[in-house]
Parts: sequence; structure tokens; C-alpha cells
Amino acid sequence: MPEVIINGAEGRIEARYHHGNNPYAPMALILHPHPEHGGTMNNKVTYALFRSFVNRGFNTLRFNFRGVGKSEGRFSHGEGELSDAASVLDWMQTYNPNAKECWVAGFSFGAWISMQLLMRRPELDGFISVSPPANMYDFSFLAPCPVSGLIIHGDQDTIVPRDSVQELTKKLSQQKNIVVEENIIQGADHFFSEHLEGVVTSVDSYLNKSVGLISRAG
Repeated sequence: MPEVIINGAEGRIEARYHHGNNPYAPMALILHPHPEHGGTMNNKVTYALFRSFVNRGFNTLRFNFRGVGKSEGRFSHGEGELSDAASVLDWMQTYNPNAKECWVAGFSFGAWISMQLLMRRPELDGFISVSPPANMYDFSFLAPCPVSGLIIHGDQDTIVPRDSVQELTKKLSQQKNIVVEENIIQGADHFFSEHLEGVVTSVDSYLNKSVGLISRAG
């Protein structure tokens, strides 16, 4: 995958980008887990999300938050990382002005940032949130949730309890015309150590039925 360097608020942002063949191909932005716990754009769940969108022909990008890899700056507890994601989305839109849809996907901490991005950027059409840390961070900003999406969670996750994710899914599903699906992967822990294929299957199935048909609030 071609390496790209994007200008962010704290300096350069290191990214990997796949450009689809179709000039109207949709876009997907992938966000990695917590930088202070070893999270990078090469995390296996993050990379699996990346490949799922690439395989569907999306213009797809994953990147390192500030302070990770070659990305400049320091960890900013969410505010700066949201700025990084916005800068990367700007870059993608500049290079893909005819993209017919724009999706965002994130794993763990990246899921929290990605869902904040949903509320800041109305051009986003859909989301995939893997192991959203609903017990650690405030998701009340998703009131209402602007677009439909998918939440994936492992039933053996000891870091983020299943009931906290189910409560989040229930809350997000109350908005008119919005459908938030939840897929619980049996036997999987927070990192999907032996169940990565379950994540891929879930994402592929959801994209197969949702691309071009995603619902918005209203």
C-alpha cells in the first residue's frame, strides 16, 4: 500500500492509502485503537477493516494518530486525535471529489473517535464500530445518531462489558430511520485474538447489503 504523508494540526500524519479503480468509488477511513496501549494502523483488527473496504473497491485509508509511528505530535486524549481524523478526511475528499459515499470504521479507542467524527462531518454515510469502549468514554454526543451502522463486539470481552455495548446500541437505534445493527461474536475477546475471521465476515456481510442503501436520520 502506498505510504502518504498528510499535513495535520501537529505536523505530518503517516498513512497508508489504497485508491480504487472507479472514479466514483466510495471512501472509507479506518481508525486504530489506543495509542498508549500499543495501537497503530497496523493493528490486526484495523488492518482487517482496511482490507474489507479495499476488497469492495473503496478508496481506503488507515493512518497513525499523532505520536504513533512517523506521525508527529503527542497523544491528546481524544481531542487531538479527532483533529487528526478530520485532517485525513479532508485529504481524502480532496483526492476523491466524486466519491459516491463516505464511511468511517474504528476499533476500540478508534471506534470512539470515529463516532465523534460522525457528529462533526455530515457527509459521512455509514459506520462500523468494533469493540466501542462504551464503559470508558462518554458517547452521549451521539444524540441523535445521524446515520445507520454496525457495531461488532465479542461476548468474552473483559475490557468492555457486553451490556454496556448493548445499551449503546439500543440508545443509538431510537432515532427515526436509523438502524444500528449489533453483531455479537461468540467466544471473542476484546482483541478478537482467535476470531478475526468473524469480524471480517460480519463486515463483509453488512457492506454487501448496505453500500448504496444506508439510512440517514430525518
